[in-house]
Amino acid sequence: MTDNWIALTDPDYTAAEISAVQTVLGRSQQVNGPLTEAFESAFAAYLGRRHAIAVSSGTLGVLLVLKAAGIKTGDEVIAPAYGWHQCAHAISWSGASPVLADIDYWSQTLSPDKVEARLSERTKAILAANTNGHPADWNRLRALAAQSGALLIEDATESIGSRYAGALVGSFGDVAIFDFSQPAVICCGQAAMIVTDDDTLALKLRHYRKRRRDEIGSLTATLRTPLDAGISEMAAALGLIQLQRLPELLANRKQVEVWYQAQISSFEGIKPPYIAPGVDEVHWFLYTMHLGTRFSASSRDALVDDLETELVEAAAYCRPLHLQRAYIEQYGYRKGKLPVTEKVADRAIALPFHAHITEDEIAFIVKTAKDASINVGAGAAIYL
Repeated sequence: MTDNWIALTDPDYTAAEISAVQTVLGRSQQVNGPLTEAFESAFAAYLGRRHAIAVSSGTLGVLLVLKAAGIKTGDEVIAPAYGWHQCAHAISWSGASPVLADIDYWSQTLSPDKVEARLSERTKAILAANTNGHPADWNRLRALAAQSGALLIEDATESIGSRYAGALVGSFGDVAIFDFSQPAVICCGQAAMIVTDDDTLALKLRHYRKRRRDEIGSLTATLRTPLDAGISEMAAALGLIQLQRLPELLANRKQVEVWYQAQISSFEGIKPPYIAPGVDEVHWFLYTMHLGTRFSASSRDALVDDLETELVEAAAYCRPLHLQRAYIEQYGYRKGKLPVTEKVADRAIALPFHAHITEDEIAFIVKTAKDASINVGAGAAIYL
């Protein structure tokens, strides 16, 4: 048994981040400053996109995108119910109806076949995520968006650094959103970034995000009522340093992944990591363990509790949106509506995954998980 709590996530900060924050604390301008603009420019350059707009969260980022695109009450947005970040909540806030579609069993990303079955004349956008770092099937999703005239929104909150068809994630949607709050690889406390190549959409997004000081008296800018959805200079300072360190951050996490794979390969019945055809590189958001068919949601939760008893933080990945009370009461979703999502979610556990974890701690976590699986009566379960 470990004597120290092993956290699920832990930001990878160095003296460089501390120094950047200290510099900001000595400045008079704490918002809408040069660091925010520098962070936006650097992030746009990293992805090779025309515009990057910093906002305070991924959920607000999606909301602003829907607003700028003119999506409103009576419209529909297709989205997955599965994933860690719940950017789909923004659909309800926009007044549009979330049409939740099922996922692919192996990649756990939004299934193009299920999206196609949900398309209607009311479909105005498709919100697809690179779930837990694994890129979605963007070639087929792009074709469906073109066929239906829908805006393609890429939720890249879990996947920075991953590659599909030779390009970085964040390159595939008409617009893409990255979240930089914990447990993201780039962690700015609370921040996000919208990227797009659409000049008109970018202009609207900037107006809706936050009014600059020089726009207060502008009749043009004040035609659109803004949200206070910008980021602080402190968040931008952190983002700039973390973006510069991104290759190092991703390499640190790859080493942890290697340690996990070495330990978990002897855990009978655990589904090995899957990488779909066309995917060049995956940087996992969290290290998820997919349990066998003898496990249920309740036995999965019992296993999480056993890990906590041994001072290991773990969590269900995830609690599907269509089974949350708001979606049941407001939109009539019920258990059984998305069978693949439910099957996968009932047996997925997120284990501690960050740069500060050690090889010995990973060995302890996996051994504890094995022992816990026996304690909950599941035994050696085969993943099917």
